[in-house]
Amino acid sequence: MTKHETEIVAGEKAPTIEIIREFDAAPERIFRAHIDPELYAQWVGPRSVSTRIIRWDARTGGEWAFANDRDGKELASFFGSFHEVRPNERIVWTFTYEGQPDGVALETLTFEELERGRTRLKVLSVVQDFETRDAMLASGMDVGVNEGFDKLDDLIAKES
Repeated sequence: MTKHETEIVAGEKAPTIEIIREFDAAPERIFRAHIDPELYAQWVGPRSVSTRIIRWDARTGGEWAFANDRDGKELASFFGSFHEVRPNERIVWTFTYEGQPDGVALETLTFEELERGRTRLKVLSVVQDFETRDAMLASGMDVGVNEGFDKLDDLIAKES
């Protein structure tokens, strides 16, 4: 399996963050890892935390919530709504950190099929203003994104 780099790009003209990453697995597998709560909890976030699913209804109109724990203590919790779930193609959801309830991101995830059974995942996060976007970038989100995707690679390798 190839080690893929994650690209995180801040929009210049709009308060957006785009995350692009390729995976050595078909779109169905990467999509499933995003909607199956047991799988999602295994890979999302940095290696230093565990993820505990609180609510998970992965369908158009559903809702979700999870918490990150370390040594049995809750560090952070997140919640949102599934606005659109289009199997193996697209997820549109809101993403909110409980500590910043006014900083809601609208995220669109697309799962692009590549040659040799691979997938390009694109995540576009849109927030209300540049200040919110910059605070997200400064929060260390890149560590959680990069380590989480590395854990997803490990999960894919185990399933193969």
